Amino acid sequence: MPVSEKQLMTRDVHMTGKDLASMVQLRPKDIGQYAIVPGPKERLDSLVKKLENPVKNFAFMEYTMYTGSVDGISITGINGGRFAADTAITTEILCNAQAKCLIRIGSCGSLSKDINIGDLVVTTGVVRGDGVTPYYVKPDFVTEPDQQLTQELIKAAQGSGLKVHTGKVWSTDALLRETKEHVNPVIEQGAVAVDMVTSTFLTLAQVYKIPAVSILAVSDNVITGQLGFMNPDYYMAEGALIGIALNLIKSKEGK
Repeated sequence: MPVSEKQLMTRDVHMTGKDLASMVQLRPKDIGQYAIVPGPKERLDSLVKKLENPVKNFAFMEYTMYTGSVDGISITGINGGRFAADTAITTEILCNAQAKCLIRIGSCGSLSKDINIGDLVVTTGVVRGDGVTPYYVKPDFVTEPDQQLTQELIKAAQGSGLKVHTGKVWSTDALLRETKEHVNPVIEQGAVAVDMVTSTFLTLAQVYKIPAVSILAVSDNVITGQLGFMNPDYYMAEGALIGIALNLIKSKEGK
């Protein structure tokens, strides 16, 4: 049955990132120069403990944002989400609040026998397999982190004493469909790790022209079948991410 014009949407968009920022009453002057973006709330809680005089910016649905300082540098933290869809929401909020620099700290699965549980992966490129970014960019869009900031992040990561790898990260929405039919083609495209967030995070930051980087702790190995979610090496690497992000920021500020 034909649909009449009266039934069609005539507005350009229903809701924007600017609307979301306004909804949580977040203004550019409320956030720090740098934003550190872990996935789960537990990682955010660990970050907040390292901030001086942290102030809660907002709590909205399952997301919470704090802003404080380290060595006089204003820093914002928000639990950015575990999946592409919620990562898009929080990244839109940060970008529309005019964050100056975004640092994602998270976890990933290794796509190489040479990258072990407890190692770190600094993202240098992305293979997009998520369902969000096709709404933002065309298929031939090349998602990549800020190059200079990435080099500075690699240096900060190497100072942790952990083994650091670099390469492309494949982001997928289908956690339980990491099959050889899907995995091998992305390895052939240069992917060394897989997660569910990096593609959306970096693509949106790039669309908004905000420098952004991503560093991930290896929690499991897709190639060997190892699961390290209870492995002390993984927890040590995950715990090091906050310090690495803070050292990156302090280095950039000459501290």
